[in-house]
Order: sequence, then C-alpha cells, then structure tokens
Amino acid sequence: MKHIQGTSRSQTLLLSACVDDYVGPDNVVRFIEAFVNSLDLAAAGFERTLPKATGRPGYDPCDLLKLYIYGYLNRVRSSRRLESETHRNLEVIWLMRQLRPDFKTIADFRRENKKAFRQVFREFVVLCRSLDLFGRELIAVDGTRLKAVNSGQRNFTKGKLAKAMAESDERLNRYLKQLDEVDKDDTTPSERVDNLEEKIAAIKERRARLEDHRAELEASGEDQISLTDPDARAMHSSSRIGVGYNIQIAVDTKHKLIAEQQVHNKVSDLGLLTETANAARENLGVDHIDVVADRGYYKIEDIEDCEAAGVTLYVPKPLRGSAVKNGFFTKEQFHYDADADVLICPGGQKLEPKYKSKIRDNDAIGFVNTKACKACSLRPRCTNAAFRKVTRYANEAILDRMAARLAAKPEVMDQRRESVEHPFGSIKQWMGQRNFLTRRIENVRGEFSLTALAYNIRRALTLVGVVGLMRAIRA
Repeated sequence: MKHIQGTSRSQTLLLSACVDDYVGPDNVVRFIEAFVNSLDLAAAGFERTLPKATGRPGYDPCDLLKLYIYGYLNRVRSSRRLESETHRNLEVIWLMRQLRPDFKTIADFRRENKKAFRQVFREFVVLCRSLDLFGRELIAVDGTRLKAVNSGQRNFTKGKLAKAMAESDERLNRYLKQLDEVDKDDTTPSERVDNLEEKIAAIKERRARLEDHRAELEASGEDQISLTDPDARAMHSSSRIGVGYNIQIAVDTKHKLIAEQQVHNKVSDLGLLTETANAARENLGVDHIDVVADRGYYKIEDIEDCEAAGVTLYVPKPLRGSAVKNGFFTKEQFHYDADADVLICPGGQKLEPKYKSKIRDNDAIGFVNTKACKACSLRPRCTNAAFRKVTRYANEAILDRMAARLAAKPEVMDQRRESVEHPFGSIKQWMGQRNFLTRRIENVRGEFSLTALAYNIRRALTLVGVVGLMRAIRA
C-alpha cells in the first residue's frame, strides 16, 4: 500500500480568481479591516492621512496600520518580517489588497506615528466598553520590566565608570611596568614590544572614552547613561532584565482587559500610581473606581492624589524601617486615638505629639512619652534608645482609612494577582515580547501601545469572537 500522494506541481488547477474567497467570514483580518476603517486617523494624530497633490503617491496610513495590528496579533513585529508576509501570507495579501511596501516604509510608519498608536489603543477600549467587557469597578495596577536595545556593557553609572577606570589604570600600570622591564632586556623580541605597545594604546583609548562618558554623565545630571538607547535605564537586579523600561498597566478585573498602559524609564514603581490609575479611570469613563496595587506603590503623596481624583486605593503597607529591621514593635502596633490625638503603645501608655518635622515635603509629627519609656518593661522589645519616638504624617488619616478598607476586604489582593499576571504572562510568553525593537522612550511607548492593543484584541476575540466585534463596530 502506498502513502498518501500529493498532486503534481505542474498540474493546472481551477482555483478561484477572487482572493476574498480564501478568507472566511470569521477571519480576524475582516475585523482588523472594519476596525481601522472606522477610525479617524487624522484626529488620532497619524501623519500623511491626506495625500499630497504633487510628488510620488505614498501608502495610505490606514493600510500600514492594518499591517502592524495583524503583525502584533500574530507575533510578527519586525518590519522585515512584515514585508515578507505581504509576499507570502494570503491573509495579509487580502488585508493589504496585494500592496507590498518595503521594510523601510513599514519601519518609518511606526517611528513617525508612535504617539498616534496610543489613541488607537484607547479607541479599542471604547469599543470594548460598548460590549460591556469592562467591569469598571475594580482595576489592578502593576508593572514589569522589558529589555531595551541596550546591553548592560553599554550602560554606566558613576560607580561603574569609576570601577572601570580604576581597572584600566591598573592594567595600564602593569603593562607600562612590563614595557620598562622589556626595554632593559636587549634580547626581548621586537614582537613582544609591539604587542605591549598595542595593548597600552588600546587601554589609553578606552580610558579616554570612559572619561568622556563620565563628563557626559555629570553634564546630564542623571544617575546613569546608556550608549545605544539613551533613554533606557538599568533595572533592579532581581528583574533579570539588565537595561530596559518599566511597563505600567491597569487591568480591569472582570475580563483581564488592559484599561491603560504606560512606559517609563524609572527603576522604581513609586510615584507612578496616580498617573496610571487616573488615566485608566478616564479611559473607562467613570467618575469613581477602586484600584488595587502591591506594596511597591505605597507612597502617601500618590494615595492622597488618587483619593482626590475619585480613585479608592487598596495598597498594603510595606514592612520596612528601622523598627522592622531591628525586630522592634512596628508602627502599626501603636494605635492612634484621633479624639485625644495620642498614640497608645503596646504597653498601654499614651504617646503625645511633641516634635514637628518634614518627610518628603510632608508635615510630620513625632509622638513620645519619655517618662513612661524609662519605667516600661517592654522597652527592650520597643527601642534601644532612651525612649521610643513614633512619627505620623499630618495627613496620615488617609493611610488609616486605606488600611481599614484593606482589612475589611483582604481578598482584593488575590484579585490583583490573578488579573495583572494574565496580560504580563500573555505578552511575554504567548506573544513572545520580552524585549523592544525600537530605541528612545517615545518610540518604545508607541511599540508597547501596539502590544497592548494586540493583547486586548486577542482577549476580546476569545470573549465575543469576530462576529461580536464586527457587530459592535456597525452599531
């Protein structure tokens, strides 16, 4: 018995002459076509939406946007690979109507319209709102790090530069010493002398480059400098990213759709919560919303700003400070009596407000009771000083309210973890995006807007399908 046989490649076939016949009614390219055609690209900020009266005709931004959305949906982000798809992929041939732009045209479109992609992402959020895919009650904010187009060897801090220059000086001195010894010995081959001189010249050249980098770093006022991508920053060693960007997303907990996304080059998440949470609230079109985040966002200035903007926060307090480090009673074990304006310590004594100070431009008050501390049997567990001083912000009542909310609803932290890990896992594993292809933060922001858009589209396709999305566009 023979194996299944194919047909001859020279066999004449009566194939359909219409490309449309090869693309089914529920194919995702039909949604991409309808969605992009429904957008006002000029209002979104796209360049060259109106063709010029003279010169060679250019490609319609509408077609190139469709190509990028399809590419990011199918894990094809490279402009060269997208060019290849226009030649061999039947879905892309249908979508592009057999247009075949070269890779440079494709890459230039992404660079020139980097800010406009963000508006496209928001337009899709509005479309998902019309399908009631957002719960608009609770969102989870979290961050992750993605690698930039910059190796760790081409990123320098002041300490790293000082260490590299010290190593160069040490090697230079060693080679100079060897050269002096060689000069005293007439029997040394000339090749040995030439080799040492080449090494010395190379080290001096590297030393001069490092000196230029140090001068540039001091002139910039930054704490580090990246040579390939000047906006990229070295991240925490625990992230295993090296040099990259800090990605912030706000995820609606109903269906794990991204409501807002931002890219920063700050190493820490501190100070990024207000901007992300408030932008997500505006995108979802609500006046008030609950937001949950992890301990890395705990900052009283952010918490106060969010509450003023209609955002109710759930952020646990991090376990840090000298008391935690030394194993003493923590600040949370001192109960504040608002009516009497005193703190009740674990020993039952009252600490009264005595000192005023500033913490990050915030007014703070120090509570003490020196007399009670001297005779307290719990002092070894409380402090190694003569008395314990506990500092409270003048507006710390806002932190007390948040702590009470979190104590009444502890399950919200599990909701946070379940929600934010889904898009991050999908982006890194399924979509395969662990690094950026572009340089400079504005280009990276445009690139991640496409990534977040592709994730939301894929998620919406799972929830309502192509037919449901097409129906929402026509509505």
